[in-house]
Amino acid sequence: MRYPEHADPVITLTAGPVNAYPEVLRGLGRTVLYDYDPAFQLFYEKVVDKAQKAMRLSNKPVILHGEPVLGLEAAAASLISPDDVVLNLASGVYGKGFGYWAKRYSPHLLEIEVPYNEAIDPQAVADMLKAHPEIIVVSVCHHDTPSGTINPIDAIGALVSAHGAYLIVDAVSSFGGMKTHPEDCKADIYVTGPNKCLGAPPGLTMMGVSERAWAKMKANPLAPRASMLSIVDWENAWSRDKPFPFTPSVSEINGLDVALDLYLNEGPEAVWARHALTAKAMRAGVTAMGLSVWAASDSIASPTTTAVRTPDGVDEKALRQAARARYGVVFSSGRGETLGKLTRIGHMGPTAQPIYAIAALTALGGATNAAGQKLAIGKGIEAALAVIDADA
Repeated sequence: MRYPEHADPVITLTAGPVNAYPEVLRGLGRTVLYDYDPAFQLFYEKVVDKAQKAMRLSNKPVILHGEPVLGLEAAAASLISPDDVVLNLASGVYGKGFGYWAKRYSPHLLEIEVPYNEAIDPQAVADMLKAHPEIIVVSVCHHDTPSGTINPIDAIGALVSAHGAYLIVDAVSSFGGMKTHPEDCKADIYVTGPNKCLGAPPGLTMMGVSERAWAKMKANPLAPRASMLSIVDWENAWSRDKPFPFTPSVSEINGLDVALDLYLNEGPEAVWARHALTAKAMRAGVTAMGLSVWAASDSIASPTTTAVRTPDGVDEKALRQAARARYGVVFSSGRGETLGKLTRIGHMGPTAQPIYAIAALTALGGATNAAGQKLAIGKGIEAALAVIDADA
């Protein structure tokens, strides 16, 4: 059966936005309360409390009302002062991209950049900090989604903390899908959102902010205020007794409430385990059928996205179009420097289930075969099933 281009796909296995849990979609349909209604103010406070529990924070997280790019740019605008020396760690398109924001707020930018299928070596960070004691802010992307690779942020965070610098972490597509929390990596600003591994629509930023980061932002006269980019304006908005700086996204908060309940009730460790198992089965199948994973080593391959290298002679865009048209399965392209070089298969939220690895392998293998590259699809599926069975 073939699907016309305009038809809804059967399965969305992208790196985001991802499928939302049905319960979350029902949550979005709750009554849209007036933001100054005492019932909503109490409800908002309780949602922040759930986010604090999920993020394992000792203080209150901030919710910004825009998808996490808002939080990342706000972090650069608020924490970085014009005289600060910033070290940006770039192992992929998104990590590199944060450096452009950082340079907007301070001209003093240093960078460690590695090939986009590798991860940042903590020793390189230690060496740079030693060579440049003037470094004040360090920024790193935990999971650089366009490459499907993971950086060792706990080790990096320990080095940054010992140096006395401030750490900004992009954990947008890692939090909720693997063991990572703001205080584990000693992050001063830790940016994530519900639209990846928590299985909710895009529309909110969840942010952990350390006490020292609050102090630095408040002391920065150029930190945005009375602006969509303001973090400081939202410091106390979690409290039922404090006003919102502007109208919050009420429906998105309704959805986030359900997403956090699902995550906490299933148990974070169980959620991480099914993300990891799905990705492990996918990687085993990819290799067995004759393709290769983009990440330079299995140890840095993400449990929330598998990036598959495009075979020589295959048009990657046409490959994804064939997967959609023939099988009703949607994958993600690369971004920037990885565009056309790889295909990304997301394992996030409701699609972080092993059965979706089998569906992904079938569609990816079939589409690649249609492009003239004959793969051993059966062997790939057998390898994936062996991983799944071994975990049972």
